[in-house]
Amino acid sequence: MSAPRDAEVLVIGGGPAGAASAFFLARAGLDVCIVDRARFPRDKPCAEYLSPQASRILHEMGALGAIERAGAAQLTGMRVRAPNGAIIHGEFASTHGFRGFRDRGLALPRRVLDALLLDRARDAGARVLEGATVRDLVRAGDGRVTGVEVDVDGMRRTLRAPLVVGADGLRTVIGRRLGLTSTGRFPRRVAIVAHYGGVEGMGRCGEMHVDADGYLGLADVGHGMTNVAVVVPAREAHRIGGDPAAFLQRWLATRAHLAPRFAHAERLTTARATGPFNARARRAWAPGAALVGDAADFFDPFTGEGIYAALRGGELLTSYAFEAARATTTRRQDIALAAYDRCLRDAFRGKRLVERAVGTAVAFPALLNRAASVLARQRDMADLLVGVTGDFVPPREVLRPSFLWRLLTARHAPLPADPPAPAVDPARGQAGGRA
Repeated sequence: MSAPRDAEVLVIGGGPAGAASAFFLARAGLDVCIVDRARFPRDKPCAEYLSPQASRILHEMGALGAIERAGAAQLTGMRVRAPNGAIIHGEFASTHGFRGFRDRGLALPRRVLDALLLDRARDAGARVLEGATVRDLVRAGDGRVTGVEVDVDGMRRTLRAPLVVGADGLRTVIGRRLGLTSTGRFPRRVAIVAHYGGVEGMGRCGEMHVDADGYLGLADVGHGMTNVAVVVPAREAHRIGGDPAAFLQRWLATRAHLAPRFAHAERLTTARATGPFNARARRAWAPGAALVGDAADFFDPFTGEGIYAALRGGELLTSYAFEAARATTTRRQDIALAAYDRCLRDAFRGKRLVERAVGTAVAFPALLNRAASVLARQRDMADLLVGVTGDFVPPREVLRPSFLWRLLTARHAPLPADPPAPAVDPARGQAGGRA
């Protein structure tokens, strides 16, 4: 393991997972190089939600103050509207006895967030190679990963390191080249994301609006902008075609409870599609490589898990990657990386169960209607569930038989009346406003 190298760790991907991994590894004393095909700052389709517990890791990275000074919106909780109109409203600050690092979440455009986190990785000592597209892995004779082949500035380069970390997202090149990743068959969803100005009625809660054919997420991300993300079954991808903005506008215009809120709204950024979701790796390591963030597991964006999982995964990786990068034998390296895989799965096992339960309910309107009609009346239960999505309430609290029994047997809430549908111009497919 003493071949010439360009770094001790190559981190592929400069988003939150890559920046956090690089920050903690560089701070621990390793020579780290981040490789990303983009040049920062850059836009990224994402819900852009940072849970209350994500602030703990941001604080540890020295980034929390800069993020708040950059104008991040403060989110006090979540509101979920079921297909039948029932509203689940939960707050992060509650009486259930659990407290997060902060009593609020944050939301900030990824263009700003990722650049700030990458700066923190640089400040910790990591180098950053931008505009470098990974084409393939470099392997030893036994198949062990020893580096990557990249295209940068029109030239092919070979970068070598004892450890390669795949932090390159849903369509991870590292995971696919290693044969570790796959996309599940249910649920398969895609998202269209854009920023809007002038959306009516935006408060200090994130919002989810679920219909039979998909759901919409809304969140203030500061500076008068709202993150607007429509998530639909992957079978709808052909309807999106080459015009995600038109699909997004049509989807909003045909919802009676949403169209009036967008009547005078203006789309401020390009509408981008991403997905399909429900991607996971059968394990988060291979000889000479590890996966972190969305590259290792991403089920569905509904519970807003992505950025926290990316940051936390990078934090968890640190001690194992340090040992793996400086291991004196391949066996010691493999032991360290296998231990990381177990640690990662143990850390997120409960949350994954909750995510899958929620994702299943979203896919079956009758099931979500039943749960929402109960949670609309049982505020203590709603606060617990929202606390789980905020990453500070242990998932076991909503997986207890007593919680599930109450969910099945509690009384339903009366449903609010929806406002009348606005007139829709059939030629334009929208209810006023412009995009």
